[in-house]
Amino acid sequence: MVDTATGVLGIAIVDSAASHGAFPLVAKSTAVALWCDTADFPGVRRAVADLQTDIASVTGVTPVMAMAPVGKRVVFIGTIGKSQVIDHLIAAKKLDAADLKGKWESFVITVVRNPMPGVDQALVIAGSDKRGTIYGIYELSEQLGVSPWHWWADVPAKTRPAAYVKVGRYASGEPVVKYRGIFINDEAPCMTRWTIEKYGGFNSKMYTHMFELLLRLRANYLWPAMWDSAFNEDDPENPRLADEYGIVMGTSHHEPMVRSQKEWTRKHEKYGNGEWDYATNAEGLKTFWAEGIRRNKAYESLVTIGMRGDGDVAKPSAGGVQADVRQLETIMAAQREILRTQLNVDPAQVPQLWALFTEVQKLYDAGVKVPDDVTLLFTDDNVGNLRRLPTDAERKRKGGSGIYYHLDMHGGPYAYQWINTNPFPKIWEQMTAANEHGANHIWIANVGDLKPLELPIEFFIRLAWNPRAIGRDAVSDYTRRWAARDFGAARATEIADIVTLYTKYNGWRKPEMVAPDTYSLSHYQEADRVEKAWDDVTARAEAVYKALPDNQKNAFFQLVLHPTKASAIVTKMNIAAGRSQFYARQGRASANAEAARTRDLFRQDRELSDYYNHVLAGGKWNHMMDQTHLGQYTWQPPRVDMLPPASEVLIHDTADFGVAIEGDPSAWPDHYGDAILPVFDSLNPGRSYIDVFAQGSRKPDFKISADAPWVRLTEDKTPRADRRFWVEVDWSQVPQGESKAVVLIAGDRPVSDAKPAHVEVHVRALKASDQIRSDAKGRYASLSGPIAIAGSAATKLTPTRDAAWVAIPNYGRGDAAMGIVPITARSILPPANGPKMQYAVYLSQPGTYHVQLILGPIMDSSPDHGVRIGAAFDNAPVQILDLFEDRQAQTFLGDGWVQAAKDNVRIVTSTHVIETAGKHDFTITMVDANVIVQKLIIYQDKLPASYFGPPENSLV
Repeated sequence: MVDTATGVLGIAIVDSAASHGAFPLVAKSTAVALWCDTADFPGVRRAVADLQTDIASVTGVTPVMAMAPVGKRVVFIGTIGKSQVIDHLIAAKKLDAADLKGKWESFVITVVRNPMPGVDQALVIAGSDKRGTIYGIYELSEQLGVSPWHWWADVPAKTRPAAYVKVGRYASGEPVVKYRGIFINDEAPCMTRWTIEKYGGFNSKMYTHMFELLLRLRANYLWPAMWDSAFNEDDPENPRLADEYGIVMGTSHHEPMVRSQKEWTRKHEKYGNGEWDYATNAEGLKTFWAEGIRRNKAYESLVTIGMRGDGDVAKPSAGGVQADVRQLETIMAAQREILRTQLNVDPAQVPQLWALFTEVQKLYDAGVKVPDDVTLLFTDDNVGNLRRLPTDAERKRKGGSGIYYHLDMHGGPYAYQWINTNPFPKIWEQMTAANEHGANHIWIANVGDLKPLELPIEFFIRLAWNPRAIGRDAVSDYTRRWAARDFGAARATEIADIVTLYTKYNGWRKPEMVAPDTYSLSHYQEADRVEKAWDDVTARAEAVYKALPDNQKNAFFQLVLHPTKASAIVTKMNIAAGRSQFYARQGRASANAEAARTRDLFRQDRELSDYYNHVLAGGKWNHMMDQTHLGQYTWQPPRVDMLPPASEVLIHDTADFGVAIEGDPSAWPDHYGDAILPVFDSLNPGRSYIDVFAQGSRKPDFKISADAPWVRLTEDKTPRADRRFWVEVDWSQVPQGESKAVVLIAGDRPVSDAKPAHVEVHVRALKASDQIRSDAKGRYASLSGPIAIAGSAATKLTPTRDAAWVAIPNYGRGDAAMGIVPITARSILPPANGPKMQYAVYLSQPGTYHVQLILGPIMDSSPDHGVRIGAAFDNAPVQILDLFEDRQAQTFLGDGWVQAAKDNVRIVTSTHVIETAGKHDFTITMVDANVIVQKLIIYQDKLPASYFGPPENSLV
């Protein structure tokens, strides 16, 4: 297994105990000296100083910086062509440089015996270029026990009394994705206020911390904050130090030619007529752009070209789509001419990108001719679903293509800027698809304020180094290894599980989008199950926090406990508000308790944010939890956090009671209809509840009983204002066929209107005959109601020679989802045979059945093929279901897309006529490889309204 969470080498190279041939970096309280050529890059020498500090923080011993490459043992660190020692070792064939010379950002760490006269043994860290050497240095630091997040998340160094580097030659190879970086965006209020308070603004005192973090993560690329700052002008040390550290600087998708938007808005009147419109101010804009290129020509940059409107909006139209296409081509030609004249080089030698963000992709699809050396930066849909992947022809372009991805968003379909809501399996699935389709020249993620997105940032960057090193089954192992690195092996599995679960639950629906009516309070005990899931994972996080040593608690709070607990509070707050409304409509006095609980959770949310801002790490991260996140009723974050609407009732001094049941929002005795519980089914056994609640201020007296011995009543012992009784069936006492019973709730006192307090709840049970049970064995079955099946629970998988359905663990709403490998598999239209998933079912009656497929929230990302899947019962012709049949509604910015983005699923439904009851097989067939199957629901009658639908059946 490749150990990507403890570096990029994929193997542990540091041990605390000596082994044959190992290099004693620190032993017997003595550290070996570090040597780096004074002619090497300043950024390399600076990173060597970090290594010196890191060794001291891990072992308590500080190595000296050698003035000359001498000594019995020495650590030699250097870059090919910049280090006399490294070049000497290569020339003397002491160091094999085959995978270093001419390579991009590569390093080798190796132990060399007798490297030169007077030196018995050397640890050599050699880099192909500046960043290659720096990455080798930080690889050793991380393997020693210094987390990349030692400063940004207060992760303490993992101490050890000695450190030995194992004998061997450890080569990184080139990173698969050439430019790997982050975009600091949506940075107000949190990061803006924090950096002003701590550093006086977005200046080099703050950015140097960020540069170091990126290098420790093995990233190399940054789009700086730009809402109200100008990286290059606010502090001239910003670009100089970025280049010295080794960071490639760029500007965002709407800021061309190394100039930030604020540079324009602050002094646009100096350039022509001051309009950001190429049609009316071409010369002014070209002057503005030329200044940016000239100013930064000494620094390593990746130049954004093209043009959008002023401030992340569409540019003014030049007179229709084709006129806009021609104008963009003219703009790009002018920008490349500026590169030629200002840099005195062929523009094809200057790294450039064109970002196909929002409306720009339509112009590209309309025919913009892009120079072949320019990287096409495709984008997601703002919520982590790739809008476009390169075609076969685009993969052959010299400039290649890349991905601009969102881990944070301020914009449509909705803003999510508060907390980490990014499950690793979702990132893995989308970015693996990008890599396999050749979109791997640039990966850059919008990370908002950087905090609190530490975990997905690292996963995104580490995945970019070598996407194939983390397979679909290795994501959980990656998470465990991350936890072991930062918190120790003893609790790593538990911490990894907590991270997996809280991000999964936030992936169900982002906290900003959870509302009081999101989860059903009537059906499938849905809201209760969601609340219990959050309670359980929060309890696990709090237990770990209590057990950790004090020096790890600040880091654990930031990375695990806070996002878990804060997300749980928001979800539970909305569920409580929804219950208060629901209970008020039923006349429950307990509506008031739920309203009070809503207010208490609102208070807890504020207290938790205050602790993060003012107490955590002595207030180091003040303002990082200033983001509003409660009451988002448009795409924008709310101006202030708002209490979800909760309801209270006027309670009278009575002992009246009422009855509510699962599956019906009504309440009795006031409701005119019968109280009927959902049908009990021997092929899909379960339980339902009856709630008996006070309507007045006094505790009601009542008795509850069933008129049939096969009805089991058990009172729930969970503390709650109302009394809940679980109704189950003792199937050993039920005859085959249909049985009916009544549960009677009778009061000892009359209700306030003098009518007897008497409610009958009807129970209906269906028990399969021996023959039906035999036929249904090993199948998913129901005698009444829907059959729900996890996509990963197929009873038979049939691959083809070229493709297969495989499980993606922890993807989406369930334990796993099913996707196609390879993701680049060619489309297969029936009647040709594609990979199949077969689900054996038993249907109790003939008739018309509907099958709802709950799928991943995929976009129409490939112009080469559609987004289709096949569905059929038995040997019937395969129905081809097209997720984008109504393309206008379902594609980017369509109403269907907005709903899919909120729910994080897409849903398609097929209809089938079944002529006989009994055994049947439902088959899902691959048509296009980009469809992911999470769940299927087979039903006849309309499904009750709920978020997740019915829980999955088990095999009979």
